[in-house]
Amino acid sequence: MPPPFVVRTGSPTPRGATYDGGGVNFALFSAHATRVELCLFDPQAREEIARITMPDYTDQIFHAYVEGLQPGQVYGYRVYGPYAPEEGHRFNPNKLLLDPYARGHTGDIQWNEACYGYVIGSKEEDLSFDERDSAPFTPKCVVVDPNFDWRGEPGRAPTPWDRTILYETHVKGFTARHPAVPEHLRGTYAGMSVREVIDYVKALGVTSVELMPIHTFLDDAHLLERGLRNYWGYNSIGFFAPDPRYASDRPNTLREFKEMVARFHEAGLEVILDVVYNHTAEGNERGATLSFRGIDNLSYYRLQKDNKRYYVNDTGTGNTMDLSHPRVMQMVMDSLRYWLQETHVDGFRFDLGTILAREPGGFDVRSGFLTACSQDPTLNTVKLIAEPWDIGPGGYQVGRFPPGWSDWNDKFRGAARDFWRGEAPASEMARRVQGSGDIYDNQGRRPWASINFITAHDGFTLNDLVTYNDKHNEANGEEGRDGSDDNRSWNCGVEGPTDDPAVNALRLRQIRNLLSSLLLSQGAPMLLAGDEFGHSQGGNNNAYCQDNEITWLDWNLGERGQGLLDFTRRVIALRAAHPALRYRRFLGRGEFPDNPRDLTWLGVDGKEMAKAAWEDASAHCFGMLIDVPADGTAERDVVLLAFNGYHDVVRFTLPRSPRGGRWRRLLDTNVEGQDEQPMFRAGAVYEMTGNSVLLFEAAPSRRP
Repeated sequence: MPPPFVVRTGSPTPRGATYDGGGVNFALFSAHATRVELCLFDPQAREEIARITMPDYTDQIFHAYVEGLQPGQVYGYRVYGPYAPEEGHRFNPNKLLLDPYARGHTGDIQWNEACYGYVIGSKEEDLSFDERDSAPFTPKCVVVDPNFDWRGEPGRAPTPWDRTILYETHVKGFTARHPAVPEHLRGTYAGMSVREVIDYVKALGVTSVELMPIHTFLDDAHLLERGLRNYWGYNSIGFFAPDPRYASDRPNTLREFKEMVARFHEAGLEVILDVVYNHTAEGNERGATLSFRGIDNLSYYRLQKDNKRYYVNDTGTGNTMDLSHPRVMQMVMDSLRYWLQETHVDGFRFDLGTILAREPGGFDVRSGFLTACSQDPTLNTVKLIAEPWDIGPGGYQVGRFPPGWSDWNDKFRGAARDFWRGEAPASEMARRVQGSGDIYDNQGRRPWASINFITAHDGFTLNDLVTYNDKHNEANGEEGRDGSDDNRSWNCGVEGPTDDPAVNALRLRQIRNLLSSLLLSQGAPMLLAGDEFGHSQGGNNNAYCQDNEITWLDWNLGERGQGLLDFTRRVIALRAAHPALRYRRFLGRGEFPDNPRDLTWLGVDGKEMAKAAWEDASAHCFGMLIDVPADGTAERDVVLLAFNGYHDVVRFTLPRSPRGGRWRRLLDTNVEGQDEQPMFRAGAVYEMTGNSVLLFEAAPSRRP
């Protein structure tokens, strides 16, 4: 029998379960509940050993302090109140609920009808009331010890935005097949901490690892029924805990995650978290009652005005969190600060970020969320990146986030894909290579407000972009209905893998062109892990449910993969070495007296392009001469970039160098190896291969 528990009223702050050395304080917000019971479980999370009515209620917070409880204590809540779905209330004390502020979780979901607040199959559907206990089937919360020795960790040292290169990856997918990661650590935070893994990322030249969701999330029932998983993780059920599925030592999940961050910081690498605050795993009115729905459905979720039985579904997942509610807003802000202060991460990428800034009247740059972020002294020190779209009304807001934010620029993605398949004119590609100043150059924003990307987790990999015209998602079991049909891809003449040497040579050059476009453009580039060596998902452009070798990176690179990796490292190094390729201001603005001609657009004749040339939709080749002045960190830098999206050779005349000397070739995507850096005089005609990129630097004149 468990010992008797001494219970005191405790404090309404902080939220969640807080261990102070003598016991644990529990605090739970609910504006409409009538009673809350704290349920304590044995260490194996199987047997409920105590049920304690929370003794006090202050400012809509139920709270209790239980003496003698220690870290590792398993718990959950049962919340009482009206069950009136049409009024927005779905309280059901038969359902064990997760603490929204839980710092740790244990156990996996077992999808059983008892997990639902209503009787599945009832004529009344979700208006009915289910009396079965859900505790045997649901995950539970764990009290954690927050103490961690950070003394060996150098602390957060933000990488300047002009030097930032983001690297989107997945904890499991990156390590599941990595030969240097011990088998028992594959797919874990500890696996990401292995020296060889970190050394690889560092040697690649990227600066900031953007981890796909690691907040605790659930696998959807319909996926498990088909033998699949929610691999990507955009199905959160808690915002304060790293998911234990990625821990090699589940009882110490938080500690293991902190160790991973510390090891990346030791290598000078940032850790950015992809966070999902726009919806939860509870789904729509027919979803399960696991946490927020049973704690205070009317407060946590946006409900339809005319019938609160139904949810606003701006996310496409069934529900939408209501950040216009002050307590929900507080929870999100508390979560962000928690990850910064307790785990030392370096920033966030916000999934469906427009939803977080949507007030009842729509997207608002002065929304409560964006206002809170802009004035928060902690968040002001880290990188904030928005995915600036959702499926709701007015959901596309690329470039509309306020100063201090960066956002994913899908216009760059579309222009780059279209240009290299011959479907976009030079003028559109030029705007994106310049840093998309037509979108972001306002209110003192800098080029890195544009997060440039060509591929991401959602869609084709770079290899598949040049290998498939159509998606091949058969493994997802949805008869090809899932995944985008707007891929803007080109298979170079053959669908799928081929032995045709000409097709394969073109595909390799196209990959090099796309990588070069990404890494040599103004703005902040984001590289998808695996693209640097040609990872393929077999044409699957929606591999969200594939927790297997479709998505796990294959580290047996072979000659082709190693060649691409070497090329990627080389281009990243060129970007790092040349301030002109990552300038801190938008190019082409004449109001800066230090160098009003920092950008000159060139035609194939080496002369400045006339306006009429830009208006020619058939023009697919252009050059850009970038000449940036010396500053306190770098000397004057002059480079020449040329992009040929035409399928055949173009005779490109090298212009006169602003430095009076010759041009040194640094890159030609049609040339293998690139060990040599030949010199060319001004006025020379360069035979520029169809579908290729050139980069030259201006050598100083030898004249005194």
